[in-house]
Amino acid sequence: MTSPTIPVVIVGAGPSGLTAATLLAQYGIESLVLERWDGVYPQPRAVHLDGEIRRIVERLGIGAGFDAITRPALGLRLVDPRHRVLAQFDRDPAGGRNGFPEANLFDQPELEALLRANLALYPAVSLRGGVEVTGLTVEKDCVRVDFDDRATGATESVRAHYVLGCDGANSLVRTAIGAHMRDLRFEQRWLVVDLATTIDPGHWGGVHQVCDPSRAATYMRIGTTRHRWEFRLRPGESADDYGDLDRLWPLLTPWLSDADHAGLELVRVAEYTFRAQLADRWRTGRVFLLGDAAHLTPPFIGQGMGAGLRDAANLSWKLAGVLRGELPESVLGTYETERKPHAHTMIRLAKLTGLTMTEGGELGNRLRSLLAPRLHHLPGLTRTIISGESPPLHRSALVAAPPLRRGLAGRLVPNEHIADGRVDDLIAGRYAVITTSAPSPAETAPIEQRGGVVLHATPGTALHRWLRAGRTDAVLVRPDGTVQTCGRTLSDLLPSLPTFAPSTRPAQAGSPTPKAAGRCEGHP
Repeated sequence: MTSPTIPVVIVGAGPSGLTAATLLAQYGIESLVLERWDGVYPQPRAVHLDGEIRRIVERLGIGAGFDAITRPALGLRLVDPRHRVLAQFDRDPAGGRNGFPEANLFDQPELEALLRANLALYPAVSLRGGVEVTGLTVEKDCVRVDFDDRATGATESVRAHYVLGCDGANSLVRTAIGAHMRDLRFEQRWLVVDLATTIDPGHWGGVHQVCDPSRAATYMRIGTTRHRWEFRLRPGESADDYGDLDRLWPLLTPWLSDADHAGLELVRVAEYTFRAQLADRWRTGRVFLLGDAAHLTPPFIGQGMGAGLRDAANLSWKLAGVLRGELPESVLGTYETERKPHAHTMIRLAKLTGLTMTEGGELGNRLRSLLAPRLHHLPGLTRTIISGESPPLHRSALVAAPPLRRGLAGRLVPNEHIADGRVDDLIAGRYAVITTSAPSPAETAPIEQRGGVVLHATPGTALHRWLRAGRTDAVLVRPDGTVQTCGRTLSDLLPSLPTFAPSTRPAQAGSPTPKAAGRCEGHP
């Protein structure tokens, strides 16, 4: 018996799943998102996105809405147990190489509400809440996804050409494909406190990290009235010990005065165990893992949610190209090749940062007080911290990086303003060639015929300087903004340029989106 097959089923409607669904819809790919909750999960969790992820948010079409709910942070301040400043790393809230602020603080439920409202503009996507996915079965040319309706108890199933497991740390999809989380040897218990108040405590507008093995803590203001504190729990302590403001007050007094107490609203107190874990594999056949299903990151560099959005941005255009018949199925193998080492690098950095700021006892405190004020003297360290550029992707079939000298391949192109607008707006989800030389119509014609665009980085611009610093005159940029390969002329890049139709711009999201057809042989 045959049954209709949906091109993509996405398990989980968190930020990673919603991002993947939106990006696929922009390429005209139909998907079904299955989520156990009927609406947005109400509790605040992630609170930070960096400039690279803010670029993805812009591409989704919710940039203006996000700016209305976010608070650009001014950087990172390290303080000692007495709250004396050890070091401060400033970030320009106006934005840098990514075209947006490099540290954006927000309330996750508000972001998810934006993502859901935006997703409703795309007819290619169906979002079904209140269902529990119970199993995956590989069939001929497809995957059957079984799920229960939580309200009625009815059991249903749907078939998909591809399944994306965006179902979090306790992922059923990960279990179904036999993947396992590898422990990267980091575990700390922390108390997370969210408060609301109209009182302005008057603190510096960045992230405050208390470097204290006895009671490490983090503070940040994430909105007009919302504030987040995180305190490392000592052995024997739990969230139950801090269930109301009176019991929390001794922890909060370094930031708030006694007069502030009456104006506080306790939004949430919860205990979290910060872990560092990485799935041993991210794909089996037609099933992929994204977000927390594939990796868990300690929060010390604010990359947990961002890693999942990076997963979605990396995979969605490749999957769209395969489903549209423009790219070979083999390109899907580059997803894990590129994203897994990148995620591992960011986890290691978060782990190192956390250990540096929270461990070492009294000796650690003395070393931090001695070394931290001198960190800005280390060549390149401050620039690395505030630049907003994450590590380049590893060499793959879609990253032609030389074995011994990487150059620009694998790096995210700067989102600079050039003559006609920002780079990301001009690329608009398609292939692009960026060149230091003014191209002729004869040179641009074959690129445009394949759905690409040519951008001229004129002398004197930051983009031109970036190319010359990379010792190249032309780069081929993928639809996700990553440099695929470098060359001296446009003709050098043509052999690597596929025919790839551009995505639907967010402003056109309300227009009809063609449904991707398909059937597969399966069992009822």
